[in-house]
Amino acid sequence: MQECIDQKVYQAEVDNLPAAFEDGSINGGHRPGGSSLSIRTANPGNHVEIRAAYIGTTIIIRQSAGQLSFSIKVAEDVARAFSAEQDLQLCVGGCPPSQRLSRSDRSRRGAINIDTAKQLCKEGLPVEDAYFHSCVFDVLISGDPNFTMAAQAALEDARAFLPDLEKLHLFPSDAGVPLSSGTLLAPLMSGLFVLWLCIQ
Repeated sequence: MQECIDQKVYQAEVDNLPAAFEDGSINGGHRPGGSSLSIRTANPGNHVEIRAAYIGTTIIIRQSAGQLSFSIKVAEDVARAFSAEQDLQLCVGGCPPSQRLSRSDRSRRGAINIDTAKQLCKEGLPVEDAYFHSCVFDVLISGDPNFTMAAQAALEDARAFLPDLEKLHLFPSDAGVPLSSGTLLAPLMSGLFVLWLCIQ
């Protein structure tokens, strides 16, 4: 909607989750319809929501456990409207070196075994669905029990985004992937949220 909304860029980093776009504005500009793009914060420094009402899109960016995560609600036709060549990306430069998890550092961070990771995740995610398995994966790989908060926040975002709560819990069998006791899943949640985990 070039005739209505000024192009806006939002940039966030760990410990820098601004409540405004890069130009300092909190909406789409002074043109008619500019208010259909807005940014607000529910918890300064930890939770920002960007709403683009003109395309039915909401993005929630959170900082939790020293990491950034985001949830997105977007119409399928909007999500598929852009080719790979177009410059519309959520994560342009990859993970900064300070946010990468080195395999060799894992044992020094305090290794957590799979049973402990499951127990920690079960406390806030009692249903063993895709959110639970993503939580187990993140806690196990990072060695940081605080990653449980990010998975719980993703589930809360999904509750807010989904009109049909029957579809809230995604199970491995829903995706055609059999679950065995030795299987860890890091599922892609149908556009609801993507959890970036960088490993060197």
